[in-house]
Amino acid sequence: MRKIIRSDVRGPRLYAGFREDLRKRAIDVKRARRIEVGPIVTLLFENRTTVLFQIEEMLRVEQIEDEVGTQHEIDTYNDLVPDPGELSASLFVGVTETAQIRPTLNRLVGIDEHVHLVIGETSIRATFETGRQEEERISAVQYIRFRLPEAAQAALCKPGTPVRLRIDHPAYQHTTALEDTSRAALAQDLS
Repeated sequence: MRKIIRSDVRGPRLYAGFREDLRKRAIDVKRARRIEVGPIVTLLFENRTTVLFQIEEMLRVEQIEDEVGTQHEIDTYNDLVPDPGELSASLFVGVTETAQIRPTLNRLVGIDEHVHLVIGETSIRATFETGRQEEERISAVQYIRFRLPEAAQAALCKPGTPVRLRIDHPAYQHTTALEDTSRAALAQDLS
């Protein structure tokens, strides 16, 4: 998948004119890519549309219009665009009660060893971005990648292949089967 380049990004002034259109498109794209795994973990599989939307929104909110700042945002978020043969996702731990945020995150320390994408019978463990977890605490947002062997790539591209997300952490064990629309959306990332 092609990374975002400077000419893809409009910046706050020009973005205002098509923000609503890109927002609607991003919402549509995210619909098949947002997967809930149990009651508090959600994965959003990223692609060029989701990342471009995030960059434009960050530039708008932060009112970044200079070239250095714009390029910094592009470079930062381009890490979310999957490389060939892989899928990329943002993992969110959604806890709404303020008093429960830290205890919940503390219970999930080590989750980076326990998130799997299962395509057919092939289980691929997620690789987590470094710096978002420590020995005794984790961040509520994690960036992860699944590097797919060729056979798993081919299976993902085949309609009807069962695909599941599994978390087998001792304190959080849940599995979600993806609908075929989600499988198809993820398969597009491999082309």
